[in-house]
Amino acid sequence: MDLTLEKLKVMFAAAASRIAGERDYLCRLDAACGDGDHGVAINGAISAASAAVQDAADLKEAFLDAGMAAMSNSNGSTSSIYGSFFMGVSDSVAAGAQSINAGEMAAAFKAGLKSMRDVVKGDVGDKTCFDSLIPAVEAMQNCGDVAQALSAAAEAAERGASGTVNLRAKFGRARNSAEASVGTLDPGAVSNAMIFAEFAKSFKGK
Repeated sequence: MDLTLEKLKVMFAAAASRIAGERDYLCRLDAACGDGDHGVAINGAISAASAAVQDAADLKEAFLDAGMAAMSNSNGSTSSIYGSFFMGVSDSVAAGAQSINAGEMAAAFKAGLKSMRDVVKGDVGDKTCFDSLIPAVEAMQNCGDVAQALSAAAEAAERGASGTVNLRAKFGRARNSAEASVGTLDPGAVSNAMIFAEFAKSFKGK
Protein backbone atom coordinates (compact mmCIF):
# COMPACT_ATOMS: atom_id res chain seq x y z
CA MET A 1 0.00 0.00 0.00
CA ASP A 2 1.24 3.48 -0.88
CA LEU A 3 1.27 6.47 1.41
CA THR A 4 -1.90 8.38 0.58
CA LEU A 5 -3.04 11.80 1.68
CA GLU A 6 -5.78 10.27 3.79
CA LYS A 7 -3.31 7.95 5.51
CA LEU A 8 -0.97 10.86 6.17
CA LYS A 9 -3.78 12.76 7.85
CA VAL A 10 -4.41 9.80 10.16
CA MET A 11 -0.69 9.45 10.88
CA PHE A 12 -0.24 13.09 11.85
CA ALA A 13 -3.37 13.06 14.00
CA ALA A 14 -2.10 9.98 15.84
CA ALA A 15 1.34 11.51 16.38
CA ALA A 16 -0.14 14.77 17.65
CA SER A 17 -2.40 12.87 20.06
CA ARG A 18 0.51 10.80 21.42
CA ILE A 19 2.72 13.84 21.93
CA ALA A 20 -0.10 15.73 23.66
CA GLY A 21 -0.52 12.82 26.06
CA GLU A 22 3.22 12.63 26.74
CA ARG A 23 3.77 16.39 27.07
CA ASP A 24 4.40 16.43 30.81
CA TYR A 25 6.67 13.38 30.64
CA LEU A 26 8.77 15.02 27.92
CA CYS A 27 9.00 18.18 30.01
CA ARG A 28 10.25 16.14 32.96
CA LEU A 29 12.91 14.52 30.77
CA ASP A 30 14.00 17.95 29.58
CA ALA A 31 14.08 19.33 33.12
CA ALA A 32 16.90 16.94 34.04
CA CYS A 33 19.44 19.07 32.17
CA GLY A 34 17.51 21.48 29.96
CA ASP A 35 14.84 24.15 30.17
CA GLY A 36 12.06 21.69 30.99
CA ASP A 37 9.87 22.89 28.14
CA HIS A 38 10.42 20.32 25.38
CA GLY A 39 7.02 18.74 25.91
CA VAL A 40 5.33 22.09 25.38
CA ALA A 41 7.50 22.88 22.36
CA ILE A 42 7.05 19.61 20.50
CA ASN A 43 3.36 19.47 21.38
CA GLY A 44 2.84 22.92 19.89
CA ALA A 45 4.84 22.17 16.76
CA ILE A 46 3.28 18.78 15.98
CA SER A 47 -0.22 19.88 16.89
CA ALA A 48 0.08 22.81 14.50
CA ALA A 49 1.57 20.59 11.80
CA SER A 50 -1.23 18.05 12.14
CA ALA A 51 -3.93 20.70 11.93
CA ALA A 52 -2.36 21.99 8.71
CA VAL A 53 -2.17 18.50 7.21
CA GLN A 54 -5.87 17.90 7.82
CA ASP A 55 -6.74 20.79 5.50
CA ALA A 56 -4.27 19.92 2.72
CA ALA A 57 -5.39 18.98 -0.80
CA ASP A 58 -2.37 16.83 -1.74
CA LEU A 59 0.77 15.35 -0.21
CA LYS A 60 3.14 18.06 -1.32
CA GLU A 61 0.88 20.71 0.16
CA ALA A 62 0.42 18.63 3.31
CA PHE A 63 4.13 18.44 4.11
CA LEU A 64 4.75 22.05 3.10
CA ASP A 65 1.89 23.33 5.25
CA ALA A 66 2.97 21.07 8.13
CA GLY A 67 6.43 22.57 7.99
CA MET A 68 5.20 26.13 7.78
CA ALA A 69 2.77 25.57 10.65
CA ALA A 70 5.45 24.01 12.83
CA MET A 71 7.82 26.86 12.04
CA SER A 72 5.18 29.48 12.76
CA ASN A 73 4.43 27.91 16.13
CA SER A 74 7.56 29.67 17.43
CA ASN A 75 8.89 27.07 19.84
CA GLY A 76 12.58 27.76 19.34
CA SER A 77 14.77 25.07 17.84
CA THR A 78 11.96 22.49 17.86
CA SER A 79 9.92 24.58 15.44
CA SER A 80 12.96 25.17 13.23
CA ILE A 81 13.86 21.49 13.21
CA TYR A 82 10.45 20.13 12.25
CA GLY A 83 9.59 23.08 10.06
CA SER A 84 12.67 22.64 7.91
CA PHE A 85 12.28 18.86 7.94
CA PHE A 86 8.69 18.76 6.70
CA MET A 87 9.27 21.51 4.15
CA GLY A 88 12.27 19.57 2.88
CA VAL A 89 10.09 16.47 2.52
CA SER A 90 7.61 18.53 0.51
CA ASP A 91 10.34 19.64 -1.89
CA SER A 92 10.80 16.03 -2.99
CA VAL A 93 7.10 15.24 -3.52
CA ALA A 94 5.53 15.78 -6.93
CA ALA A 95 3.00 18.59 -7.26
CA GLY A 96 -0.56 17.37 -6.79
CA ALA A 97 0.46 13.88 -5.62
CA GLN A 98 -2.27 11.99 -3.80
CA SER A 99 -0.02 9.01 -3.05
CA ILE A 100 3.65 8.02 -3.09
CA ASN A 101 5.29 4.61 -2.94
CA ALA A 102 7.90 3.40 -0.47
CA GLY A 103 10.85 4.52 -2.57
CA GLU A 104 9.39 7.96 -3.12
CA MET A 105 8.57 8.33 0.56
CA ALA A 106 12.08 7.27 1.61
CA ALA A 107 13.63 9.72 -0.85
CA ALA A 108 11.37 12.51 0.39
CA PHE A 109 12.25 11.90 4.04
CA LYS A 110 15.93 11.79 3.09
CA ALA A 111 15.51 15.16 1.40
CA GLY A 112 13.76 16.45 4.51
CA LEU A 113 16.66 15.33 6.67
CA LYS A 114 19.15 17.07 4.37
CA SER A 115 17.13 20.26 4.51
CA MET A 116 17.02 20.09 8.27
CA ARG A 117 20.75 19.45 8.57
CA ASP A 118 21.45 22.47 6.41
CA VAL A 119 20.04 24.72 9.12
CA VAL A 120 20.42 22.77 12.39
CA LYS A 121 23.68 21.42 13.81
CA GLY A 122 23.89 17.91 15.16
CA ASP A 123 24.66 14.29 14.37
CA VAL A 124 24.24 10.84 15.81
CA GLY A 125 26.04 10.76 19.16
CA ASP A 126 25.32 14.38 20.09
CA LYS A 127 22.37 13.50 22.37
CA THR A 128 19.73 15.33 20.33
CA CYS A 129 16.75 14.39 18.18
CA PHE A 130 19.29 13.45 15.48
CA ASP A 131 20.11 10.30 17.45
CA SER A 132 16.59 9.14 16.66
CA LEU A 133 15.79 10.91 13.39
CA ILE A 134 18.89 10.05 11.35
CA PRO A 135 18.64 6.28 11.99
CA ALA A 136 14.91 6.42 11.28
CA VAL A 137 15.36 8.02 7.88
CA GLU A 138 18.25 5.71 7.02
CA ALA A 139 16.15 2.68 7.95
CA MET A 140 13.43 3.74 5.50
CA GLN A 141 15.73 3.42 2.51
CA ASN A 142 15.43 0.36 0.25
CA CYS A 143 12.32 -1.03 1.95
CA GLY A 144 9.82 -2.92 -0.16
CA ASP A 145 6.67 -1.13 0.95
CA VAL A 146 5.51 1.82 3.00
CA ALA A 147 4.42 -0.23 6.02
CA GLN A 148 7.81 -1.94 6.17
CA ALA A 149 9.62 1.39 5.79
CA LEU A 150 7.64 3.05 8.58
CA SER A 151 8.08 0.05 10.89
CA ALA A 152 11.81 0.00 10.23
CA ALA A 153 11.99 3.73 10.89
CA ALA A 154 10.06 3.40 14.15
CA GLU A 155 12.30 0.61 15.39
CA ALA A 156 15.46 2.52 14.48
CA ALA A 157 14.13 5.69 16.10
CA GLU A 158 13.37 3.83 19.32
CA ARG A 159 16.82 2.26 19.43
CA GLY A 160 18.39 5.64 18.82
CA ALA A 161 16.34 7.32 21.51
CA SER A 162 17.08 4.60 24.06
CA GLY A 163 20.78 4.87 23.30
CA THR A 164 20.91 8.52 24.30
CA VAL A 165 20.88 7.54 27.97
CA ASN A 166 24.60 6.76 27.67
CA LEU A 167 25.52 9.92 25.78
CA ARG A 168 26.91 13.25 26.91
CA ALA A 169 25.09 16.36 25.71
CA LYS A 170 26.91 18.63 23.26
CA PHE A 171 24.25 21.20 22.42
CA GLY A 172 21.74 23.45 24.15
CA ARG A 173 21.50 24.13 27.85
CA ALA A 174 22.25 20.48 28.63
CA ARG A 175 25.76 21.06 27.27
CA ASN A 176 26.48 23.19 30.34
CA SER A 177 25.89 20.20 32.57
CA ALA A 178 27.29 17.63 30.17
CA GLU A 179 28.42 15.10 32.78
CA ALA A 180 25.06 15.23 34.52
CA SER A 181 23.35 14.54 31.21
CA VAL A 182 24.82 11.03 31.11
CA GLY A 183 22.21 8.63 32.45
CA THR A 184 19.23 10.60 31.14
CA LEU A 185 17.27 10.17 27.92
CA ASP A 186 17.29 13.00 25.41
CA PRO A 187 13.74 14.40 25.19
CA GLY A 188 14.06 15.37 21.53
CA ALA A 189 15.12 11.88 20.54
CA VAL A 190 12.33 10.37 22.65
CA SER A 191 9.61 12.59 21.18
CA ASN A 192 10.85 11.88 17.66
CA ALA A 193 10.67 8.14 18.36
CA MET A 194 7.10 8.60 19.58
CA ILE A 195 6.18 10.36 16.34
CA PHE A 196 7.60 7.60 14.16
CA ALA A 197 5.99 4.93 16.34
CA GLU A 198 2.58 6.53 15.82
CA PHE A 199 3.23 6.97 12.10
CA ALA A 200 3.95 3.25 11.79
CA LYS A 201 1.05 2.05 13.95
CA SER A 202 -1.57 4.31 12.46
CA PHE A 203 -0.52 3.51 8.90
CA LYS A 204 -1.22 -0.14 9.66
CA GLY A 205 -4.49 0.80 11.31
CA LYS A 206 -3.46 -0.31 14.79
